[in-house]
Amino acid sequence: MDIVNDAASAIKAVWGDLTTPKEPTVYGGGGGGGGGFEMSPEELKTVIGLWEDELKKVAKDGQKIELIMQDLMPPGQDEASSSYVNSGIDSLLSLQKQNDSMKAYIEGYIAKLEVARSKTMATDAANTMRTT
Repeated sequence: MDIVNDAASAIKAVWGDLTTPKEPTVYGGGGGGGGGFEMSPEELKTVIGLWEDELKKVAKDGQKIELIMQDLMPPGQDEASSSYVNSGIDSLLSLQKQNDSMKAYIEGYIAKLEVARSKTMATDAANTMRTT
């Protein structure tokens, strides 16, 4: 019987008390299908802030990529130097494309989190009105 109590204590240490429901927590939509998560509006606001911080970092990286491309000059007037710089620019263009893709993904994810937060706040407000 001690092994059951030890397992229950370990579960409680990791996930908290699973027998007491958290309030007010509502489903906060996911992609397509069976996935999802539960967060309060405050938790969602914190997560949104973290993603906004990441977006700022990615945007700053994009600015650095642009500056490097603008400043990239061949060290000489010969074909080898020009070819070297052209290869570098091709690589930087690929990096810029990937950076733009990350920015678009993060912006879309933030928008989804904002929608989930709005829905959660509306649901919480509706539940509060029903209980009063």
